[in-house]
Amino acid sequence: MKVLVAEDDMASGKFLTKLLSKYGQVDLARDGIEAVDNFVKAASENSKYDLVCLDIMMPKIDGYKALESIRNAERKLGIPRISRCKIIMISALDEGFDSSYASDDYDEYICKPIDIVKFDNIIRKMGFFD
Repeated sequence: MKVLVAEDDMASGKFLTKLLSKYGQVDLARDGIEAVDNFVKAASENSKYDLVCLDIMMPKIDGYKALESIRNAERKLGIPRISRCKIIMISALDEGFDSSYASDDYDEYICKPIDIVKFDNIIRKMGFFD
C-alpha cells in the first residue's frame, strides 16, 4: 500500500508516518499544496496513492481544498471512481469538522489525538486488510 500523509505539525506527521509504515510506503507532505503536487505527480507516473490522510488545518491550502484538488486531479487523469484513492480527513477535536462538506469525496474522518486501535479498524473497514 502506498500512503500520502499531509500534516504540517511535525510530531503528528512523525506519529502518522510511523503508524502507517506498517502498511507500506508512506510519504509526508508538510502543507496542502505539497500534498496535491505529490499526489498528481504519483498518479501521472502511474504510481498512485492508495490512501491519503489529510489534516484539515494546514498552511497554503487547507485539507478541504486539498481534497477537492485531489478529486479533480483524479477526474482529469481519467481515474475511474472505483479506482480512486481512499481519503481520511483528520482534525483536532476542538477545531470542528464541516460534515456537510462533500461527504462522498472523503471516506473517513478521525479526530486527534488519534486512537491507534480505531485507526487500524478504519484501515480494515476501507478494505486494505482483513
